[in-house]
Amino acid sequence: MKKIFYILFIIGCFTNLFGQKKPTLKQAHKLFERKAYVKAAEMYEQLGTKKEVLQNLGDSYYYNFQMLNAVRAYGQLFFEHKDSLKPEVYFRYANALKGTADFEKGDAIMSEYLGYEQNTPKFMKNITRNSAFTYKLVLMSKNKNNGDFGISFFGEKVVFASLRNSENASYGWNERPYLDLFSASVNNEGQLTNVEPFPEEINTKTHESSAVFTSDLKTMYFNRTGEKQVEIGNQRFASVKIYKAEFKDGKWTNVTMLPFSSDQYSVQHPALSKDEKKLYFASDMLGTIGSFDIFVVDINDDGTYSQPRNLGENINTIHREQFPFIADDGSLYLASDGHQGHGNLDNFICYKLNETDFSKPENLGLTINSEMDDFNLILDYKTGKGYFSSNRTGDDNLYTVTMEENKLLFAVEGVVRDKNSLQLLPGTTVKLFNEAGDLLEEVIVGKDGDFVFNTEPDKKYKVMAFRDFYIPAEAYFDTSEKGKVYIDLEMKVESYSDAEKNIKKDAEGSFFIELENIYFDLDKSNIKPQASQVLDGLITLLKKYPYMEIEIGAHTDSRASEIYNLRLSNRRAASALEYLVQNGIERKRLRSVGYGEARPLIICPKNDCTETEHATNRRCTFRIIK
Repeated sequence: MKKIFYILFIIGCFTNLFGQKKPTLKQAHKLFERKAYVKAAEMYEQLGTKKEVLQNLGDSYYYNFQMLNAVRAYGQLFFEHKDSLKPEVYFRYANALKGTADFEKGDAIMSEYLGYEQNTPKFMKNITRNSAFTYKLVLMSKNKNNGDFGISFFGEKVVFASLRNSENASYGWNERPYLDLFSASVNNEGQLTNVEPFPEEINTKTHESSAVFTSDLKTMYFNRTGEKQVEIGNQRFASVKIYKAEFKDGKWTNVTMLPFSSDQYSVQHPALSKDEKKLYFASDMLGTIGSFDIFVVDINDDGTYSQPRNLGENINTIHREQFPFIADDGSLYLASDGHQGHGNLDNFICYKLNETDFSKPENLGLTINSEMDDFNLILDYKTGKGYFSSNRTGDDNLYTVTMEENKLLFAVEGVVRDKNSLQLLPGTTVKLFNEAGDLLEEVIVGKDGDFVFNTEPDKKYKVMAFRDFYIPAEAYFDTSEKGKVYIDLEMKVESYSDAEKNIKKDAEGSFFIELENIYFDLDKSNIKPQASQVLDGLITLLKKYPYMEIEIGAHTDSRASEIYNLRLSNRRAASALEYLVQNGIERKRLRSVGYGEARPLIICPKNDCTETEHATNRRCTFRIIK
């Protein structure tokens, strides 16, 4: 028996060995076209580095939010085939990089795609500071692998879509179960409790998600995926449709597809206006500006619907706008990766302007948005609470949201640049002073050359930028007593050598003030009349630049001993310093150093200098030290 088992085992090994064939490009493409991205990626990983292979490999990972793998594939694609790639590949690669928090490289790729510079961390910092609210988040389920999203209010409960029904068949896109709708309560800690699936009249063998309910809870609009795939272009897919169901006699019935749904395109994420006379949704139907746009239909009194209307370019972009929600005040919330954000889908608000128009979407800032997909935000203004979905931890999860009023930050922000070259100057010290001139705060700017101070309302301030060998720059501003103020200062500092012709930079990088030489009589340290005229010019310069500090260096000729000359030079340097102090220059800005005969301008062989050459070596130098 053991021998037979061993023979069968050997045969099985040989069968597996010779039966496993390398996948073909055709097989991988077919899976990709069917959106079976998990299996497609497995095949593409074995098929080399051709352009189409790498692009589809990156896309397969990107569409399943596996951003590290997407970055790896896209990175190789860009390294080998960058010049022949379509713009939308730049967009996906940039978002994949942002999804891994590599904003420096992600912004560089996105800047190439858009044609103008992006700085995501700075944008999000600014938008967060100016948002009306901040948001406290609580993960609603301890199991982060349920794939929960698409949440809505359901009276005192909530309804959401989830992959948690493990008995469902798996879906080729991500090899996970098909989505079902579930209801649940939310406890005081913001956690889901008493989770129950909807009945089989609603949950079928395909996907169900994104339910929304009328206020009497008797009518539900929700998404259901079509049972058959259709071929559009070179891709086959089952479209997402909106269905309506009615609650009668204790059960959901009369489940009907809305007339503007189609096999040819998807309509997703229904949302009702507060008067329940309009239904908003996302769709890629004919007439979209981009991938998915936000549309609206009127719900007529007889139960019919108007033709879908696109909300227009003010709201929609060439990329994704999805998950609409209408708040208590009529504001439209949506998710978008087309408007500037933190990366991938972000949550936005569009304020209601009139019956038909909304303001341009405003990003809701950090916390509620991350580098991954953040979407499906719903809020109850009366309680200040709500919910949203995010895959920031790697899988779709639901979060309880508590709105908190953003503390008023009267902020001043700016950058420091060289006045002439306009280059950023990291390492510059920037100081904030109050109206009385008291120093309140100081920072050393980083590699981006920027600084931020938080101030108080209805006050006057001064900001100064200090940098060695530069003239300090200063700016004055007032803060308002009405709400948030954001002031953007561009502090331009100019180097002394650019501002003054007689300030030079030597080969060692030191800055010197070039003045007429000060001559001393032999063996003397007193200031002669000619020397006082030169020093008076130095005094004028020091008073013009009150933050400049200098070193006065005195030098002797080579006659007498080294010790004698060193002492003499110290007396001469000190004498020049005292002259400056007596004429109004603060002593703390001055330093005197005697160099003796150690640094002659003219070196004479065998100490055989002429009287003129000795006089040239008896001099003072003025080096800028700050």
